[in-house]
Amino acid sequence: MFDFSIVTNWFDTLLRSAMPSWAAILIECVVVGLIIITLYACFAIFLIYFERKICAFFQCRLGPNRVGKWGLLQVFADVFKMLTKEIIFMKNTDRLIYVIAPVMVILSSMLTFSCIPWNKGAEILDFNVGVFFFLAASSLGIVGILLAGIGSQNKYSLIGAMRAGAQIISYELSIGMTMLAMIALTGTMQFSAIVEGQADCWNIVKGHVPAIIAFIIYMIAGNAECNRGPFDMPEAESELTAGYHTEYSGMGFGFYYLAEYLNLFICACIATTIFLGGWMPLHIGVAGFDGVMDAIPGFVWFVVKAVFVTFLLMWERWTFPRLRIDQLLNLEWKYLIPISMGNLVLMALISEFGLHF
Repeated sequence: MFDFSIVTNWFDTLLRSAMPSWAAILIECVVVGLIIITLYACFAIFLIYFERKICAFFQCRLGPNRVGKWGLLQVFADVFKMLTKEIIFMKNTDRLIYVIAPVMVILSSMLTFSCIPWNKGAEILDFNVGVFFFLAASSLGIVGILLAGIGSQNKYSLIGAMRAGAQIISYELSIGMTMLAMIALTGTMQFSAIVEGQADCWNIVKGHVPAIIAFIIYMIAGNAECNRGPFDMPEAESELTAGYHTEYSGMGFGFYYLAEYLNLFICACIATTIFLGGWMPLHIGVAGFDGVMDAIPGFVWFVVKAVFVTFLLMWERWTFPRLRIDQLLNLEWKYLIPISMGNLVLMALISEFGLHF
């Protein structure tokens, strides 16, 4: 498995030999920032096109097929159109809150995107309390959504923001407890250490039944966290026109649109990290097969797994009908939270008595 820290250490040594330490650190921060923004934009373009095709498949349609070969340039055309749209401020909006809200959402998404461990030595933010930091950073997004509802001075936006607040805060509990269950299994909150502990066996297999239950709950709660169907009550078009971003136009709306797709991918990346081995290859105990799997780069394994989990999340969205708000909250408080709590206790017992694989 190639270790990217070899490249980063070489780059750091090269810069420090040619300039003061503060200048080297400044350049490294700029380079890392550019890498994050580039990856963020590239994955956003891919995910928008990917979901359009997946949605079309489930609805027996063709999807984008006019702009470019197989519709590959449709997303670029839409981005260009959105960039040229006028940003309109409604008369009654609270201008400061209205402007800050989408920035808070995109900031939260960027912070959580930086926690993704792409490969050994290719982790941007790799704290020893990485899971805790990820949950804290992801919670900033709801602040942007609530500010959008308040600052728009629109009843539809406010209702959508209130729904989103109730939904996201509720489903964060299930996500937190599923991640705690995996922490109990692995014994660490550092994402890179969680991945390295799955070198021989992925957690979803190592933790057997409780790990599978945790994965299913995570997949359900993950779509709810991202405000995606069948949990898209905050954006219910038939009731709220567009929900909390009704009054946004141009890139103000674009930030919310972008964050929704990247949050979906981030959700899939974290599931890949804590359940499916992250960048670790698939091993079945056969020397020849395992050797071929080891030859595939770690970041390829990670991206393929993350895209697969993204497909599962999209499958969930385009299969089930939208829930009512009471059904949505009943599912969380009456079913997912009790199951998550019992599963956490079960995983703790399995870990304590060494009953895992």
